[in-house]
Amino acid sequence: MNKRSISTLFLLLLLGLFATQALAQIEISAPGRQTIPLAVTAFLPLDGTLKDYRIAAEIDSVLAADLTFSGIFDLVDPNSFLADAGKLGLVSIDVNFAQWQLLGAEALIKGAYSVRGDELVMEARLYDVPRQRLTSGRRYVGRVADVRRMAHAFADQILEALTGLSGPFNSKIAYVSDRTGKRELYLMDSDGHSDRRLTDLRNIVLNPDFDPESKSLVYTSYQRGNPDLYRKDLGSGRETLLSSRRGLNVTPRFRPDGTGIALALSQDGNAEIYQIDTTGRSQRRLASSWGIDINPSWSPDGDRLVFVSDRQGNPHLFITDVGKEAATRLTREGKYNATPDWSPRGDWIVFSRLEAGVFDIYIIRPDGSEERRLTFGPGNHEHPRWSSDGRYIVYSYEHGRSKSVQMMRADGSGNRQVSPPGINAEQPAWSRGW
Repeated sequence: MNKRSISTLFLLLLLGLFATQALAQIEISAPGRQTIPLAVTAFLPLDGTLKDYRIAAEIDSVLAADLTFSGIFDLVDPNSFLADAGKLGLVSIDVNFAQWQLLGAEALIKGAYSVRGDELVMEARLYDVPRQRLTSGRRYVGRVADVRRMAHAFADQILEALTGLSGPFNSKIAYVSDRTGKRELYLMDSDGHSDRRLTDLRNIVLNPDFDPESKSLVYTSYQRGNPDLYRKDLGSGRETLLSSRRGLNVTPRFRPDGTGIALALSQDGNAEIYQIDTTGRSQRRLASSWGIDINPSWSPDGDRLVFVSDRQGNPHLFITDVGKEAATRLTREGKYNATPDWSPRGDWIVFSRLEAGVFDIYIIRPDGSEERRLTFGPGNHEHPRWSSDGRYIVYSYEHGRSKSVQMMRADGSGNRQVSPPGINAEQPAWSRGW
């Protein structure tokens, strides 16, 4: 479901003023630097509403998983909660902050819900315990089936209230799977729930990418016998052929402002980087050489591209200014560097590198400094993509015959599988907010 349908599905109403002088004073820009002791109480039924244990459990499960994975919080053990945990506390005066201070909590989440037929209302609050005040509050209205999405949305709001930057949890991940015997395109929530198939082409699908508004996906498909570029509208399901130029039409990436798509075309022989417009008609070359140029990724301002080229021998990462076909080599180590992705913050480029027969994931500054390895151990770690806030990375992991989509924090910690168990999943792309 895309953003256009969300506006009719559930509303986000701001109830509390963000306390910029409160918890937001704690400087948190990346996981692992500083953690906030956070108490997450069970959501309670509003007055006159029968308790629905399934709804309460879903909200609790989503919030706990998202906030734990964020690396920003240290969750207070629910077994230690005192009497105030069983009270609504939707306004500050009703919260017994002394009890939470006794438990060492610096932040507190309280909330409530009501169900009327298929309609669900969720009230959610974030409190600053030391200052005994509301930090952020939201009211969500939608269907009962939207309970997980509402909880993801509040987890994102919590991160924004405390760090100034919204989280990526209320989003989608597209990926490729061969579970039907053919490589098709699938879509799931950021935590792997609500998994569904998007294509039924019974052929090969490769390299999906979301447009900046998360309303459509571009990808390469062999359904006409050639690796052509297609665009699929996620609202209507309509598929449009964008580029069927001779040879390769592969590794597409939307420009950050949505005005164009960078991809590798081999219409003139070897693969080179081009930009086409969103209708697929006009084109201009962005990088060229005697070698193979592939896997472009835009800088956040859309003025530069990082891509893979073997123009100087082995595949390495290169950066070019848009409008200038000349490029500067970025990576110096390794014999095979691949699939770069430029962080939406602009500060890092993530990529995979083949060493000793396996791929691992690295990050590097756009000026070539501070290269760091993020993954270790057996198996291949490939196709990394940043979250919309630049705090997390999703990637493909292959071990033996098994392929899965994994997620980790930007420092390589907190690794977890997000694709459904028992199926092969690879080549993920992460949307912005949903």
